[in-house]
Amino acid sequence: MADETPVIRFFRGSRPLGTARIVPDTPIVEIAELAGVEIPTNCTAGNCGTCLVRLVRGRVDLPEELPPGLDDDVVAEGGILTCCLYPTGSCDIDVIPPL
Repeated sequence: MADETPVIRFFRGSRPLGTARIVPDTPIVEIAELAGVEIPTNCTAGNCGTCLVRLVRGRVDLPEELPPGLDDDVVAEGGILTCCLYPTGSCDIDVIPPL
């Protein structure tokens, strides 16, 4: 059985928006661009939270100390920042952020 190529599938709610292969050492927001999905950014450093989306399935590398744009409650709801976080395998991402 062949290994599955890791991809990120992007959705708006339940509507598929696009899919792209994971590129090593590439933040999620740049992989979204490869899928033709635009995720707004502002600071590109994890400070402002503009690029907040919901991780529906899969995992991303979270730093020990969360960036200022995230907190434990948002992470518990699936919130991730696409400008500064990296996938660790295939993921499904809803571009509608958690509230």
